[in-house]
Amino acid sequence: MVQIKTPEQIAKMREAGLVVAAIHAATREAAVPGATTRDLDMVARKVIADAGAKSNFLGYGGFPATICTSVNEVVVHGIPDDKTVLKDGDVISIDAGAIVDGWHGDAAYTAFVGTGHAPELIELSRVTEESMWAGIAAMKLGNRLVDISKAIEGYIRRQPRPATGKYGIIEEYGGHGIGSEMHMDPHLLNYVSRKRGKGIKLVPGVCLAIEPMVSLGTPQTEVLADDWTVITTDGTWSSHWEHSIALTEAGPIVLTSPDCGKAKLAEYGVTTAPDPLG
Repeated sequence: MVQIKTPEQIAKMREAGLVVAAIHAATREAAVPGATTRDLDMVARKVIADAGAKSNFLGYGGFPATICTSVNEVVVHGIPDDKTVLKDGDVISIDAGAIVDGWHGDAAYTAFVGTGHAPELIELSRVTEESMWAGIAAMKLGNRLVDISKAIEGYIRRQPRPATGKYGIIEEYGGHGIGSEMHMDPHLLNYVSRKRGKGIKLVPGVCLAIEPMVSLGTPQTEVLADDWTVITTDGTWSSHWEHSIALTEAGPIVLTSPDCGKAKLAEYGVTTAPDPLG
């Protein structure tokens, strides 16, 4: 069952999305050499508290932190701690969420710690982020869920191959519905699978978290002994980008983007709906 949101509910999700955007801004500034991943978690906790919101990560399935901090070969669900000290040249993906009046926001980004990053790492993040925007641009009235998957995979496959051979589109994890819960139907693959068919028709009120995860090698992952941390099986580094989006009669609204995604989607010829908060 896919939850269809009213305009009023989408407005609440926009409030939650702006809290997530604020978490991103604050943690990006704090992700410097010498900081621990727990330091970043404390930054996120303060943003949430100052906004009068709630964390949707803390306690979710037993998760012990407010954000996920995934460094280098960690794809997703990295747990913040005092032992992981960021170093010059590291790559970190930060996944964050918030709840406002029972409605959820969820988004992730990849950041570069310090300087001296290899060109293929910079390109990996760019390709992953742009594939997300290609997927968001495909979230149009009348399209099907598979059209988003096709846009994400198609963008990645069209890019020049990295020195490692090819980009690995992570298979075990993908996007999802979002609303009164953080993870809801439908599950959204970042590649096309004939077994999954075309998926739901995209109609007003559908809200999705679109989140490609891409590595410089294998698409395969494994979970560490903490039952959360997901790494690539070949140790190659990865990137993770995500936004929460609502589809309306007037077009999409990128709920977790400060400008509702207006500037970026304009590059794809897509006009966003007005900000529900004015």
